[in-house]
This record gives sequence, structure tokens and C-alpha cells, in this order.
Amino acid sequence: MVVCDMAGTTVDEDNLVYKTLHRAINRHGYAVSLEDVLAHGAGKEKKQAIESILTSTAEKVDPSVIELMFRDFLQLLDQAYQTAAISAQDNALDFFQALQKKNIRIVLNTGYNKHTAETLLQQLDWKVGRDIDALITADDVARNRPHPDMILFAMDQFGIESGQAVAKIGDSAVDIAEGQNAGCRFSIGITTGAHTVAQLSRANPSHIVDNLLEVLPLLEQ
Repeated sequence: MVVCDMAGTTVDEDNLVYKTLHRAINRHGYAVSLEDVLAHGAGKEKKQAIESILTSTAEKVDPSVIELMFRDFLQLLDQAYQTAAISAQDNALDFFQALQKKNIRIVLNTGYNKHTAETLLQQLDWKVGRDIDALITADDVARNRPHPDMILFAMDQFGIESGQAVAKIGDSAVDIAEGQNAGCRFSIGITTGAHTVAQLSRANPSHIVDNLLEVLPLLEQ
């Protein structure tokens, strides 16, 4: 099984989610930068991301304020997605089709809630059962990244007993940590999204790639 993150890994939305998260936080008077948002929030469930971003600035924020930011974020994101240009990352569909030919399960997992993730799938015309085998979101598990729960949930869904039969691919350090915590054979960083090569490297991934198709030879191992 291959478990892929969505935004920045298989979906190209030009960091719209993190730009919107940045906007929501700034609207409440907290002067964090987009770089702060990407560094401390990438890959995480979005309420958790807000808390991590604000904690990184040494701000102590009331939980009710975080809840308000999160609600604003969801509203702003719904508005943004109505006009945003969303596309597949380069070679994403070719990658999915190559995995299907090898009889490898394809799972998308994400720190988005179910509504946001399904909206993305609809815009891309990707369907569970045709293009991918499953979609696992932050709403499906009790604990989110870097905990391994989403990957373990997917493994259980398809009767996969060992992480040695799983590869995780993501564009953030927290994606890599998630794969490591699930015992995945490969925890692969990809440079098409939120984090730089240097940021990915600090998470000690098994590999770093620039394109999804570069993963295929690794799976032959």
C-alpha cells in the first residue's frame, strides 16, 4: 500500500490552505508570517496547526480564540475554493495508474476535515474505487499526525498487518514522522509542497524525491 498526502503531494493548490490559515490567524491580530505557518503547521490537522503556529511564537492563546480562528479558516477556505485553480500535481494520475498495474493499494490521507478533502476530490474528478482505493481524513481518527492513526486505520481497512508493506509520501516533516511512527518501510519526503529539502531532511526520511514517479523504482525494492 502507498499512502499519499494530498495538498503539496498529489494536489497542487499553490499552498492555498496555508495562505488561508495565515489570513485567519492574522485577522485575529496575531502577526505570524506565512513562513511560520508553513514551518509549524504543514501537514497537521488544522486546529492543531493553529495551536502549533501560535505556540511557536511564544503566544499563550485562549482555546476559545483558537476555536474562532478555526471556524473563520473553514469559512474562508470554502470561499477560496469556489474560485481557486486546483489541479493534480505533475504525474499524479500516471503514478496512481502505475500503482494500480502493480496491484498496490492507493490511499490519500490528509490533515483536512472530511468536507474539505471531498471537495478537493470533486474538483479534481478523482473517485474512490476508480482512481484511489480510500480517502482517510483527520475526521476519521482520534489522533492526527504525527501519530500513525490514519495509516493504521488504512492498514486495518485493507487487511495489511505490517508497516513493512506500506510506503508513506508527503511534503512535510510531520508526514515523514507519521510514516515512521506507523513503521512504514519507506517514509518519503517530496519537494513539491510546504517544506524545503532542508526541512524534510531534518525529519530523516528514507528518501527525498522531486516527483511522484521517482517513487516507483523504490517500490521495486
